[in-house]
Amino acid sequence: MRIIVCIKQVPDVTEVKIDPKTNTLIREGVPSIMNPYDLHAVEAALQIKEVTSGKVTAVTMGPLQAEEVLREAISMGVDDAVLLTDRRFAGADTWATAYTLSKAAKKIGFDLIICGKQAIDGDTAQVGPEMAEFLEIPHVAYVRKIEKIDSQEMIVERLMDDCYEKIWICLPALITVVKELNNPRPPSIRGKMMAKKAVIPRWNADDIEAEQDRIGLKGSPTMVKNIFAPPPRGERRILEGTPDEQVNILLKELRRLGCL
Repeated sequence: MRIIVCIKQVPDVTEVKIDPKTNTLIREGVPSIMNPYDLHAVEAALQIKEVTSGKVTAVTMGPLQAEEVLREAISMGVDDAVLLTDRRFAGADTWATAYTLSKAAKKIGFDLIICGKQAIDGDTAQVGPEMAEFLEIPHVAYVRKIEKIDSQEMIVERLMDDCYEKIWICLPALITVVKELNNPRPPSIRGKMMAKKAVIPRWNADDIEAEQDRIGLKGSPTMVKNIFAPPPRGERRILEGTPDEQVNILLKELRRLGCL
């Protein structure tokens, strides 16, 4: 089974810098980590590989420094990796990102694509499902359990707000996974050595035969109009006393503020 796992390098900081011209994140030179949800996607791919004797390829799109998360994936057990890097990819929204990743997936070939449910820097949860639409394959989002999988089909449980759904899906397909699915394994010593020596190909827009007007900022139908830090919170007060005393204090304060 050919498995592609899509991962993303995200800023490992509480405050990010924004390009004032494009209103997009400045990623170069910023401390970064693998998106936490993607760690669970990698682990899911590796567990399926062990059951089906498959092959796992990790793919990411980003600047040259994004190669670090690909080597981390290899150290966990991924077979090979591809870095999609091109200045023409810069500024892509979820639509253009999904298109670019889908073009790479077509070139690699796959039976199953696995993504984390969302990236912590954007929190849109859109790229995985959009990839499936570009590839014209079925998909299931928020997978919390893989009950059965073989070369033709899989049965999964999808997490809902107050329950879960059991879904049958034929392959090829795409799933996005939640953290409840598994516990990601730590890199092994042998894996770290392999990751250090691994030669990771770098593909640009021409390599994946991407249409120039569908990638990067130019190919993004949505744009950030403005971005700003939220205003600081007002003064916070800890109420003391018994529960009844705290309720009375709270009621007096709400009346003073005109809330009651």
